Amino acid sequence: MTTSLFEIIDKPIDVEEVRQKVTSRNAGAITVFIGTVREMTKEKKTLHLEYQAYPPMAIKMFEQISKEIQERWPEAKVAITHRVGHLEISDIAVVIAVSSPHRKMAYAANEFAIDRIKQIVPIWKKEYWEDGTEWIGDQLENVPYPKGNPTISEEDFGD
Repeated sequence: MTTSLFEIIDKPIDVEEVRQKVTSRNAGAITVFIGTVREMTKEKKTLHLEYQAYPPMAIKMFEQISKEIQERWPEAKVAITHRVGHLEISDIAVVIAVSSPHRKMAYAANEFAIDRIKQIVPIWKKEYWEDGTEWIGDQLENVPYPKGNPTISEEDFGD
């Protein structure tokens, strides 16, 4: 088992491994969010997805999310693993595990984590539908790609 709390990987995610990263004798609750590839998106049938990421910055953003969680819920511990590459329908794309002394804190921190991932983490997906393909501009689907695909550079992230 790897000890890194935050990972970008290109193989199936081991949910139990992610959960174990936040296991603690002081935890009365562990919530695990499992994001999977769905078949229908806005009334279009998805055949599969391709995820790409800028791993060094994605890991930094996962760490930032963890710090934000610590500021709001000091007793919470979070682990995040996101998969990249080709994913079929029902494959696991992301797993977020949060432990805390109490369940409400774990639920709230987990929901916060997935919302922040969609807002700030440089991970992109290409949807393959029955009638074509499209790169989704950001996880919130608010920013289109004028060139049709993502471009990644250090300058994009101020590093």
